[in-house]
This record gives sequence, C-alpha cells and structure tokens, in this order.
Amino acid sequence: MVNEEKYNEYFGFTGEEVDALYERYQVQETGKQNITREDLRLWYDGYHTKGGRRMYNPRSVVLALSNNNLGNYWINSGPYDELFYYIGANVDEVKVDVGLMIADIPVPARVQEYAATSMELKTKDEIFSAMVVYGFLNYEDGYVSIPNKELMGRFADMVQREPSLGNVYRLARQSGRMLMATKAGDTKTMTEILQFVHNTESPLQVYSNEAELASIIKWAYLQAIDHYRMEREDKAGVGYVDYIFYPFRREDDAIILELKVNHTADDAIRQIKERQYALRFEGKIGQKPEYTGRILAVGIAYDKDDRTKRHECKVEVLREKLK
Repeated sequence: MVNEEKYNEYFGFTGEEVDALYERYQVQETGKQNITREDLRLWYDGYHTKGGRRMYNPRSVVLALSNNNLGNYWINSGPYDELFYYIGANVDEVKVDVGLMIADIPVPARVQEYAATSMELKTKDEIFSAMVVYGFLNYEDGYVSIPNKELMGRFADMVQREPSLGNVYRLARQSGRMLMATKAGDTKTMTEILQFVHNTESPLQVYSNEAELASIIKWAYLQAIDHYRMEREDKAGVGYVDYIFYPFRREDDAIILELKVNHTADDAIRQIKERQYALRFEGKIGQKPEYTGRILAVGIAYDKDDRTKRHECKVEVLREKLK
C-alpha cells in the first residue's frame, strides 16, 4: 500500500464505494437514520495509498451501516493493549511524536516494508512502520498521522491511561478539567490549565501564532472528543471560526471557540458575535433547531510578547438552553 501503486484498490473502500454503500443504507434503513455521509468520512476515512487515493476502513464502514450506529468497530476487534504494545516498545523516543499527532501535526517517518517475523520493533521507524501496516497510522509523503476519529479516540484513551508516557500523560489528564471549567464559565481554571500546557516540557510548549495555539487547544480539550465532534476552521455565519464543538447529544452545550494572538479574549468574543458564528446551531427557517442546549462563545487569547506566557479566557452564553 505504501510502496506499490498497483495494489491501491485492495486495501480499503474508495470514496465511490462508500457512496454506493451509503445510498443502499438510505434505502434499506426505514427507521431513523443515525449516520450521515460526513460521519463516515470523519470516523473511517483518512488512509492514503501510494497513488494518492483516499481509503476508508472497510470493516468499520460495513458494521456502522449495518448497525445504524457509529462506533469503534475495527479497533475493538483487538485488545486495547495492542496499540500501546507498539508505542511501549520505545516510549521515550515515540511519546513526543504521539503528542504531536494527537494535536493533528503529522510526524516525519521512514516507513519500511514490515514483516512480523523479521522486525523487533526497536527503533521509532520500525514501530511506525508496523503501525502503518496494521492500520493504526496513515502514511503520506514521508509523514505519519492519526487517520480518523475512530483511531483518535483510541489514542486519546491510551495517553490518559499510561503514566509511562510522562508529560503527554499529564497533559491528557488535564483535558477533562478544561471542558468542565468551560461549561461552568470558570475562566480562572481554564487559564491555569493553558498555562500548564504551555509551560510543561512538551513538543507543543513553544508557539507564537494562531495555528500553533490551535494545536494546544486540541490537547487542552482532548477529552471533549468523547462528547463532541470538534471541527477546526469550520465555515459558520459569515466567516470561518477556529473551532466549533458539535455535541453528540442535542441537549448538551454547543461551543464556539475563537483564538487570538496579541489580541484580547474580548476581541475573540466580539468576532464570534459580529460574524454570527452561532447561526450554525440554529435550525432552518420554519424548523426547530437541531441543538437545544446552550450555545457558548469561548474566547482564548495569548500574548506572545509577554515573558510570562500570559493567556486570557472568556466565556459568554450566546443562547440559553431551549425548552
């Protein structure tokens, strides 16, 4: 799959094949249809062949459509420890790269041909090669990355359970507090956690622009992936917002998050309002809104010229919970 273009078609479902399966699902599922075509892309797409074709995990697509329910079908076919088996073979060298990939930053790697009987998994490249072969990672143009939501959820679970991952583990453990503080409007705790993430010795400790700040946000809200579909640079209102958190439960709080470097949190909130990002959560004219929970505007600002690495947070309720 990585080295020979002629084998492209044999390693997963193409987008066209998934389109055909989804059309069949729409016809055959006569009750409430719980899966959208976009859901399939987010959960099970993300692999690439040598020829540049995007591929979907076939087992997961089939089971999701058969069960009318999204889930971690493929990864749950094996034990949880299987993922950590590879990373644990060389934790010290690999853990920083795991932290980067969870923040949606691809990592350079020399992916080699892999045979389970011939490789001892001692070096980072050997480990990543095995993980690509078994589908834990995607490989494209010399970089490895976590391919989709199905795998991201399992990586997030792993880094919150493995103290041997050091600072990566400690960063992940803070993310549950960050989500709770945001919903409570506890900006003091939010700021403390961001300061912790920034000051912790990690691959993400130095940033100076909004793109790098966005990677920090992915870590700070890591546990949110259990409750939200987190979309980055999503089209909303009359512009693009840095993050929108779409709740899996329609009655949960929806979150619109705007980042600013060398501006204030008030500036971020003002932009959310002026550009009407909250329209994404309002229903079509004449229809009830799809999301009934509160809509929260979250502004996060960072002063890169401040030696204290000062962050500022603000949370404002744009709409109260609908009855």
